[in-house]
Amino acid sequence: MKKPNILWIMTDQQNDKMMSCAGNIWIKTPNMDYLAQEGVRFTESYCTNPVCLPSRFSLFTGHYPGDIGLKSNDYCREVERLPKRLLTDGLGKKLKEAGYEAVYGGKEHLPHMRAADLGFDYICSDERGELADTCAKYIRDYKKEEPFAMVASFINPHDICLMAISDFAKQSGPVEQMLAEELITETETVHEAMRIPEGMHPDVFYRTICPTLPKNYEPAADEPEAIRIMQEQRRFKKLAREQYTDERWRLHRWAYGKLTEKVDGEIGRLLCALKDSGKWEDTVIIFTSDHGDMDAAHKMEHKTALYQECCKVPLIIKGISGPENEVSSSLTVNGLDLICTVMDYAGIEKPDHLEGISLKREAEGESDGTSERKERECVIVESEFGIAAVGRSGKYVRYSCGKNNEQFYDLTVNPSEDHDQMSEEKYREEAEKLKKVAGLHITLREDRRKKLQ
Repeated sequence: MKKPNILWIMTDQQNDKMMSCAGNIWIKTPNMDYLAQEGVRFTESYCTNPVCLPSRFSLFTGHYPGDIGLKSNDYCREVERLPKRLLTDGLGKKLKEAGYEAVYGGKEHLPHMRAADLGFDYICSDERGELADTCAKYIRDYKKEEPFAMVASFINPHDICLMAISDFAKQSGPVEQMLAEELITETETVHEAMRIPEGMHPDVFYRTICPTLPKNYEPAADEPEAIRIMQEQRRFKKLAREQYTDERWRLHRWAYGKLTEKVDGEIGRLLCALKDSGKWEDTVIIFTSDHGDMDAAHKMEHKTALYQECCKVPLIIKGISGPENEVSSSLTVNGLDLICTVMDYAGIEKPDHLEGISLKREAEGESDGTSERKERECVIVESEFGIAAVGRSGKYVRYSCGKNNEQFYDLTVNPSEDHDQMSEEKYREEAEKLKKVAGLHITLREDRRKKLQ
């Protein structure tokens, strides 16, 4: 059979709740919703690290960032060079060897490499509307016999970062002042997203259409001290927590929603191009994000923390002949599993150094209840400040600094992670089990590193 086209769509800083199909009543994402209706939505998908560059490293190599000593966006300080095998086995190169035209557009943000080093042909450096138009034109004009594999990497709703940065630029220091002054497009875009609809009185706005505060809005009484340390590392985060009023936090949530709706519209242009050109039925579509955003939970914005808002990401796959409007609760790690899924669809043999699991069978409705997808009992999320092991119902977190650094949450009764349950006897066995998994992940890191040499 002819191999399918592959369209991999990525957003930036979108947590798993930021879709109307996920039950969010404050936003409208018709294009993401349509993908969910046409395919499988994975509700328990996690990133490997809740920060842009480490997560993107995983998405395009299939490895945990910690396997090469990568923890944060400050990769030059943490990683001197990349293992050669990562580039030799670059996804774009593999796709071309399998008969694909492999192209990439939009945000990269990768350590010591670009998409071209992985074998992709770069078609657009823009991350916004121009990217959408370029990718849509490419799809409409594509007439070649060989299938195409496209990565369309959009920037939003990442512009939400500039709200607190610009609000506290003068109080935070020279770095934040520079960002607020130089990131003009990002600042203008978030300020536009913050606007109250024209002609609407603020009282009416806050009473009717502005998102309410989340249930876990207040910081936990037993919050890990690492959160405070994390906030102080970037002063604007600390100031937002201390100085934002309830209304300002609600406006932050409103802007985050508007930026998500903006990128949903850009994604819609690609879906229209597939439909208009007759390529819809022959194209696998993968949609995900690199990490989430705190979205006012625990009076926080931005990412990095090991809370669910940062770690859980949207993941939807529209297959070729798979089920429609399906919801899967299988534990997935987008930074490990999606590269394996792309390879599976492309007929590429998975390299032995990849530990991810292909989601193709589930996306095509071929799971029989005994496949490897059912065997994953927990996933690992790394962070600059610690590690988390997430099971089917519980979550163990160990931060690397400060008091209260070990925490356990029963996500069935405490999904908001608003209090630590580590000391409760009934959770002791599960917490210890997940703690061992987290420890084993760190212990085996050197073995995984050697596989890359």
